Amino acid sequence: MENIYSNENKTINYKEEEFRQYLKSAEEGNGDAQFYLGNCYMQGIGTTKDEENAFQWYLRSAEGGNSYGQQKLGYFYQHGIRTTKDEEKAFKWYLKSAEGGNSYGQRKLGYFYQNGIGTTKNEEKAFQWYLKSAEGGNHMGQNNLGHCYGKGIGTTKDEEKAFKWYLRSAEGGNSHGQQKLGYFYQNGIGTTKDEEKAFQWYLKSAEGGNHMGQNNLGHCYGKGLGLQKMKREHSSGTTKDEEKAFKWCLKSAEGGNHMGQNNLGWCYEQGIGTTKDEEKAFQWYLRSAEGGNHLGQNNLGCCYEKEIGTAKDEEKAFQWYLKSAEGGHHLGQRNLGCCYEEGNGTTKDEEKAFQWYMKSAEGEDHLGQNNLGYCYEEGIGTTKDEEKAFQWYLKSAEGGNHLGQSNLGSCFEEGIGTTKDEEKAFQ
Repeated sequence: MENIYSNENKTINYKEEEFRQYLKSAEEGNGDAQFYLGNCYMQGIGTTKDEENAFQWYLRSAEGGNSYGQQKLGYFYQHGIRTTKDEEKAFKWYLKSAEGGNSYGQRKLGYFYQNGIGTTKNEEKAFQWYLKSAEGGNHMGQNNLGHCYGKGIGTTKDEEKAFKWYLRSAEGGNSHGQQKLGYFYQNGIGTTKDEEKAFQWYLKSAEGGNHMGQNNLGHCYGKGLGLQKMKREHSSGTTKDEEKAFKWCLKSAEGGNHMGQNNLGWCYEQGIGTTKDEEKAFQWYLRSAEGGNHLGQNNLGCCYEKEIGTAKDEEKAFQWYLKSAEGGHHLGQRNLGCCYEEGNGTTKDEEKAFQWYMKSAEGEDHLGQNNLGYCYEEGIGTTKDEEKAFQWYLKSAEGGNHLGQSNLGSCFEEGIGTTKDEEKAFQ
């Protein structure tokens, strides 16, 4: 015990001595020392934590031309730490830091240009500063550059380059880059599809505390994606692990990830890896929906419509389907179409029903494709057109929807929109 306390005292004494040295050098005008002294005050290293003093020393360092101090000062102005929040001043200091070659400042400057914070939005400048940051070895900058290439922000879309930069970010330990790299491997974007590699990168990201990575890892465990190697090595006979799926969705949800909250709601609703609990399902769907997740909004609408964990309320169901649909989610669009077709929670309007079924069908929702086919067959909200009805039933059926398959069979049996063919009708 004596040795342990002795070592602790040595560490404390060392930190206090380090603080005194920084203070002496900082007061003599050394910009690096002023920056490190700011860090000491900010983190309580060798002294009492004091954000006011941290701000003052970062300010002196920044005004003396230190790019690290400038970046820190920008951060203080951006978040209003011990000073009035001022995004224009934050931008000014990030610009100085970036121009001084600081990769952190370059990344933050790129973010400000991308989102129009403290300056006019300029995606091309955002891309250029992310590029400088990434080439300077900043792993978050590499992630952001990958995002630009992946989405075509400020540059030509190039998924192979996006993959390359996500790989560099991920290998550098950035949990955001690891999550995106996993997504690219899972979906074969910019590289060959490889679910086992996707799983491994999601695992790294999740263990690094990334809440989207945790959600995606939970999805892998729930669906058995990328777990084939585990099956081979352990002869488990299955690649799914619903308890782990629940565990990671829970971590993601509690971390504030809105997709994770939706998926946790699904676990509670279906009893996946946990005891079925519809009230908890409703609560997590609610948090997801209020956070702007469009799938969560659709699922919350379903809860209100079908009395899952809450009292039935068709008007609230309609409102949440509307939010989901306007956000572009094909399930919300289809369910909104149903509300308009049946007059559930709103005034019946077959033309609007048809329009929302169309959006859902074009978004590859297979039940929405069936419903659109039915609108064309019966002339609901549109001119009757049996050939179009047949085409949409065909798409729905090929997508695996049983109702679409049944209606397609009826088309072949009765010659609706196609040549009568009893053999195909019963296939």
